[in-house]
Amino acid sequence: MINVVICDDHALVRRGIRQTLGEAVDIRVTAEAASYAEVRELLRNNTPCDVLLLDLGLPGRSGLEVLSAVLADGETPIRVLVVSMFTEEQYAIRCLKAGAQGFVSKAGEPSELIAATRTVAYGRKYVTPELAQMLADSVSRPTEAAAAHTVLSDRELQTLVMIASGKRLSSIADELMLSPKTVSVYRSRVLEKLNLANNAAITVYAIRNNLV
Repeated sequence: MINVVICDDHALVRRGIRQTLGEAVDIRVTAEAASYAEVRELLRNNTPCDVLLLDLGLPGRSGLEVLSAVLADGETPIRVLVVSMFTEEQYAIRCLKAGAQGFVSKAGEPSELIAATRTVAYGRKYVTPELAQMLADSVSRPTEAAAAHTVLSDRELQTLVMIASGKRLSSIADELMLSPKTVSVYRSRVLEKLNLANNAAITVYAIRNNLV
């Protein structure tokens, strides 16, 4: 039996994931968490967990920060499958480099989530054909030809994507549980690093690079 812990701050999403995994006779959900603090407590209390399904959009800390913290915290190695609303182009390679064993989009088919969970539980990496191609391109492509947004921090990239999705800075601050001033700083860094002038330019850049 594959023991799974779900970490996502949306109760409806957790319910949907639980129902999807319930279709597999060899997978059971042993616990749910809505934040890093909750999942940390579960793992420290030795909740059975072969695979942690981790959302990237957790409040307060970026998903990649949580990923690194979870992997560094436990005495027993944890296999992490990232399940995110973000597309592979945005975060998949970063997640794998940070130590995740796989990446699945929430927009994918339920059968993909089940297959990915099994693959990760058996100790293998789960990558889609599209992600495999991106990994191959990232290895073969000269560094100077890499997309400009690869220099952004995880929070800066998250801010870029949310601005390009039409969200106001105040809404981004509320969603990420950050101050508007902090989000404004991230926006300024994005504009500077990508040599962009305003939010419209951010949106155009994101669309051209398949980030939204």
